[in-house]
Amino acid sequence: MTAISDARFWDRTARKYAASAVADPEGYERTLARTLGFLQKNHSVLELGCGTGTTALRLAHTAGSYLATDISEAMIAIASDRLREAPCPGLAFRQAVAEDFLAGDDRFDVILGFNYLHLTRDPRATLRTIRRLLKPEGIFISKTPCVGEMNLLIRRLLLPAMRAVGKAPHVSVFSVNELKQLMSDEAFTIAELENHASKGSTARPFIVAVKA
Repeated sequence: MTAISDARFWDRTARKYAASAVADPEGYERTLARTLGFLQKNHSVLELGCGTGTTALRLAHTAGSYLATDISEAMIAIASDRLREAPCPGLAFRQAVAEDFLAGDDRFDVILGFNYLHLTRDPRATLRTIRRLLKPEGIFISKTPCVGEMNLLIRRLLLPAMRAVGKAPHVSVFSVNELKQLMSDEAFTIAELENHASKGSTARPFIVAVKA
């Protein structure tokens, strides 16, 4: 599979994704609350992998400008429809991934990546790009599945089989410790690491990383 096929996968599933319920509402609300604590009215914010815009529409009112992006044109179309129904000053949606922005264009105070890093084809390179896009001492907030912590049968057999028949996108495999090391290698300082799951799982850590 390629990035183009990943985009097509999310285009095909966009409407089903938009209609699906949040798997862990309590954990999601905690993540929103913690994230809001880092956003300020003078901040420029970039959200990567925004999907159909649910999180952006909840957070954007607290920032000066908020650009929400996704690889899927269909996802962005749904998000844009939602924005027209509930206008939010300063919020814009665009089809894009991190690498579509100019390297060294350090214009964002905060970058958000919820359920994003594990879907990138090169998490290290993506983290490097994110760092370049941040202003000095800018922060990157993420909460992404660490597939390396999951059942061996799922990551070694089920996911590859689903990808082979077009039922799943590319998924990068790393553990929580490997993700922490990747961030450290790319000159991020981890300021906070929390578990927001209501059922006690630590496989999707909420991480606040500061550009060192």
